[in-house]
Amino acid sequence: MKKGIHPEYKLATVTCACGNTFQTRSTVSEIRVEICSQCHPFFTGKQKLVDSAGRVEKFRRKYNMPAAEPTKKEESTETNS
Repeated sequence: MKKGIHPEYKLATVTCACGNTFQTRSTVSEIRVEICSQCHPFFTGKQKLVDSAGRVEKFRRKYNMPAAEPTKKEESTETNS
């Protein structure tokens, strides 16, 4: 690497809007974020799942389509001669 052209990589303090702080390394000394692993719904267990199956059923009702029946895989009975 050439000397004098790369930014200094130093210890940085990350501060979240919820008040959580932690240390990491970066080219800037202070980083402010709106959400972190301490307050994000995915990490805290407060995540809500979207019901996409309900949307499919709504579409089928709207266009009067019958519900799809699960298909069974047919076993092939080929004989090798």
